[in-house]
Amino acid sequence: MTNVDTRPVVTKADLAHLGEGTVAYLREMGSDELKGKFPGLPDIEPGLRLWALFAADGRPILLSDERDRALAGALANDLVPVALH
Repeated sequence: MTNVDTRPVVTKADLAHLGEGTVAYLREMGSDELKGKFPGLPDIEPGLRLWALFAADGRPILLSDERDRALAGALANDLVPVALH
């Protein structure tokens, strides 16, 4: 009897592209957390809670003060939204 590992091999490159172009994640964030995530973002009032939509690879797509608008942005771009807490 031979022990052959038949599990698929997933590389780091495979993981980096998982969900690309099809999945976006939605996350509620404080305005102080957004600086490094959204390049070029102007100063925002501290303490605000906003909804951010990111591509599967972490690239920022949009920012909204309402969850429904961020969700609509994902759907309008044919992306399946998933929520992160």
